[in-house]
Amino acid sequence: MTDNAHTKRDLHSDWNERLGLAQEMLPLISRLHRDKNVVTSIFGRLLVNVTDIEIIKSHRYARRVVEKELPLEQTLPVLRELVEMNLGTASIDIGSLASRYSKDSEGLTLREYLERELADVIGGTEQVEPRDIVLYGFGRIGRLLARILVAREATYGGARLRAVVVRSKGEGDLVKRASLLRRDSIHGAFDGTITTDEENNTIWANGTPIKIIYANNPAEIDYTSYGINDAIVVDNTGVWRDRDGLAQHLESKGVSKVLLTAPGKGDIKNIVYGINHGAITEDDRILSAASCTTNGITPVLKVINDRYGVEHGHVETVHSFTNDQNLIDNFHKGDRRGRAAGLNMVLTATGAAKAVAKALPEFAGKLTGNAIRVPTPDVSMAVLNLTLDKEVEADEVNNFLRRVSLHSSLRQQIDFIKSPEVVSTDFVGTTHAGIVDGLATIANGKHLVLYVWYDNEFGYSNQVIRIVEEIAGVRPRVLPQRAAAQDL
Repeated sequence: MTDNAHTKRDLHSDWNERLGLAQEMLPLISRLHRDKNVVTSIFGRLLVNVTDIEIIKSHRYARRVVEKELPLEQTLPVLRELVEMNLGTASIDIGSLASRYSKDSEGLTLREYLERELADVIGGTEQVEPRDIVLYGFGRIGRLLARILVAREATYGGARLRAVVVRSKGEGDLVKRASLLRRDSIHGAFDGTITTDEENNTIWANGTPIKIIYANNPAEIDYTSYGINDAIVVDNTGVWRDRDGLAQHLESKGVSKVLLTAPGKGDIKNIVYGINHGAITEDDRILSAASCTTNGITPVLKVINDRYGVEHGHVETVHSFTNDQNLIDNFHKGDRRGRAAGLNMVLTATGAAKAVAKALPEFAGKLTGNAIRVPTPDVSMAVLNLTLDKEVEADEVNNFLRRVSLHSSLRQQIDFIKSPEVVSTDFVGTTHAGIVDGLATIANGKHLVLYVWYDNEFGYSNQVIRIVEEIAGVRPRVLPQRAAAQDL
């Protein structure tokens, strides 16, 4: 037998062994989720509701974090121990735990090590009280929020989608809206089943009943009549952006908080999760999730400013066209936006540069910005042209941003890629706020140019949900704790 034949046989045998270990993991992952409300992951890649192949791929993904593939032989014992421990609700990264223990056990047994690292959640399963969520509007963002909420409730519990408020479009309205939730030209089919109950104006999504409420203005709705109380209303219509307009929601019975999925005007706090969500107080009844662009660039700007200092900069956004633009040339109140969106690059204004200062006051007066709308339906790019306080090199900046994306508390907000072949469609469906394209980074003395991709629909929607869960007090506790970006 040739060496090549031996190699193929060994590879096949190794694959089957890994497959067997992954299959052994599946029931342990399910037990932790079902019995203890513990969600497991491998360096941020969730293991709930996955296949054996996906488990193997997650272990291979570990190469990006620890520079070598994570053996399943290291993580399986961790799962076995976790199942036997008295754990409360948490999101536990078994990849991080296994690699840290393998590197330095400090003379502890695996059980002793886990008890030390997970001490905060040992002591019994906590029942997470669900919080009612209402979506006001059911457009592009609204439907993605619905998808994420349904999936998150099944995984973590806590934030429970109860209703969607829309204006009736006449006969067949419910069926058409259910169809739009079921099928999406960009993001694909809904992951699960959707049925309609026209008699009760209800869409059932994976067993979750979503009441469709028809109304022309917020104040006329009595949510308590639908069994909805203390609800968080997520206004994704963009009709009202100031405090007076959004306060109409608070006149509805059963509503306690309002979150706007657009930049808020006046004194409304603009929240970028991961950056200033700690500024949310119990007294805040009206909040904004800022814009998709602000969410995409603010985390990157923060870590760059914290490490190198930013004197000033310009943000140029290459943004996919949006629903407010025209398919063909026609009147539009905005400059240039009346021209055919699918045929033109459209130079327009963006408030994202100024909006950064609402989340990061230290950027007040430091940024300018413009936007170019382009003929793509989703995924945008921000070009950050920055003058820093100190000289930098591209490799050093890239290495820093890569570490932040893998190891820091901003791991959900900042991703990093260094591939010569990626294009915009590769980032459809990303859950990150922004992805730094390392190959495009330019550094010359104090001059730094960064290219940041972002899914202006799905990535932004995930940021919105993080804020919703924060307001509701149901954000899952992540263990082991991640490092602060400035410490990397």
